[in-house]
Amino acid sequence: MIDIVTTLLAALTVLGQGIVLVSLGIVLYARFLAKKSITKFPMTIYIMLNSRKFAFGVAVIAVVGSLFYSEIAGYEPCKLCWIQRIFMYPLIYVIGGNLSGNDRHTVRTSYIASLLGALVAGYHYYLQRTQTHGIIPCSVMGYSVSCSEVFRMTFGYITIPLMAFTAFCLILLFTYLSTFSHTSKP
Repeated sequence: MIDIVTTLLAALTVLGQGIVLVSLGIVLYARFLAKKSITKFPMTIYIMLNSRKFAFGVAVIAVVGSLFYSEIAGYEPCKLCWIQRIFMYPLIYVIGGNLSGNDRHTVRTSYIASLLGALVAGYHYYLQRTQTHGIIPCSVMGYSVSCSEVFRMTFGYITIPLMAFTAFCLILLFTYLSTFSHTSKP
């Protein structure tokens, strides 16, 4: 069961990375090359109109995935995993509580939590890939499993922190796109 869930989450991670890269390409093209608003691109309209729902779905999958790994698979979270959870878990309430609106406080909170979470997850992935102990090793922060320990590696590069990093990047992207949705409605 752990292998099936890990493969599913890794496949969603690859899909998410593709969405982030394509969306960044569209945004960069629209802003800098075409000098157009991204609302002029038909394929982005659907994403913009549903971006809050997509962000909420990503947050739910990330939280359920982290709980699966700790509670069902039995992987003890390290300190950096806990910090990532601190940034991800409230996003369910922040984004879910504002699915139909465009509250600036929700957008700001989502940006800040996702950006900080992405930084921690990116750093965590760096520690895993380089097998270093980082600036502050986990043992200094209290008893914890090693932050550089890799529980699962799927497709040759996807680890749990990379899944979290991708989720935070998707939430950042969808939050950004949600700010355009009020100008795109027919």
